[in-house]
Amino acid sequence: MSTIKVDTIRNYDSAVDFSQGFNVGGASIIQNYTESADMPETPTPVNGDYWWDTANEVLYRYMDGGFRAIGIGSSAHNNARAFMGGGSQPGTTNQIQYFGTASSGNASDFGDLTGATYRAGALTDGAGGRGLIFGGNWSPPDNVIQYITVANTGNATDFGDLTNGSRTILGGCSDGTYGVMLAGNKGSASSGTQADDRIMDRVTVQTAANSTDHGDLVSDTFSSWQSTSCAGSARGLHLSTTAPSGGSAYTQLEYFDITTASNAANFGTLSSGNYAGAGVSDATRSVFGGATSGNNLEYVTPATLGNGTAFGDLTVNRDYAGGADNLTYGFFCGGESTGGSKQNVIDYITIQTAANATDWGDLATAVEAPATSAA
Repeated sequence: MSTIKVDTIRNYDSAVDFSQGFNVGGASIIQNYTESADMPETPTPVNGDYWWDTANEVLYRYMDGGFRAIGIGSSAHNNARAFMGGGSQPGTTNQIQYFGTASSGNASDFGDLTGATYRAGALTDGAGGRGLIFGGNWSPPDNVIQYITVANTGNATDFGDLTNGSRTILGGCSDGTYGVMLAGNKGSASSGTQADDRIMDRVTVQTAANSTDHGDLVSDTFSSWQSTSCAGSARGLHLSTTAPSGGSAYTQLEYFDITTASNAANFGTLSSGNYAGAGVSDATRSVFGGATSGNNLEYVTPATLGNGTAFGDLTVNRDYAGGADNLTYGFFCGGESTGGSKQNVIDYITIQTAANATDWGDLATAVEAPATSAA
């Protein structure tokens, strides 16, 4: 049994002021609270500290080495900022752009990647913390994984390498702890050939290190751009470029477990080919669209195997848009329209309401194939 003996604590006029702090078991029980547009760094945050992000009206608490969004739904996808890294403007760029997902508006400059990249993949821990950008480029492709702190503008930092090889046009999914980097293409060799892939890499998003093997997709895949995962869910979805039996290419959906390394399995099909589109999700629904086949959108319920259902249309017919989401909205950012024109459009949908997309704002710079996610 423990005993606490207190002789006197007295202040009749106001609250007792422990000016030197108050420790229990050697650890402070004082929790700092900060209101600011940027993530606080001074004093050094400790577990339990709170931060009110005034720019996006989101409350965070510091836990296990980072600020995590709390208070609204699952912290896995309570995303206050969307970011777009690299892409073609039309030259390959290292620019990172971002915008807030709470209210409509234009994108701004965030910082720079460690190097210019194009058709890279992206994922986040979904809690306002860390965003990863990986792979990309074409001849040859990259194996670099880099990261940003989404709540703070600034340049990217090296995270590690893709262990399963250099690839481009990758997809990414996360359950908030683990990230899976999907397939893609090994790029064009000097002979002009290309090699599609079915491999999946995995990382712990908060731990900088090389990726490890996660498993294999069902089919070799040229483009894994159309990949998504639901908030708080361990299930990831991926749109294969291989045609299902008796069907068209770019219609076969596959699913896999994010938390545990394992292979993918077939989920269902979309009604039309969706090459170079994007995928977005909330807690229970995933929407795919924005592809070379048109501006149509389709949705599925990831918890239940099945085929896609018509959702609506984007405002502009384009491919290679980037997809980002929060618990309410899905965003389709940039892309390339017929004739090669780069787009600065940010479309948004309310994921639970099947309807046409609406304009959210404009990118700072028109771009095709940016690595896009939100946290």
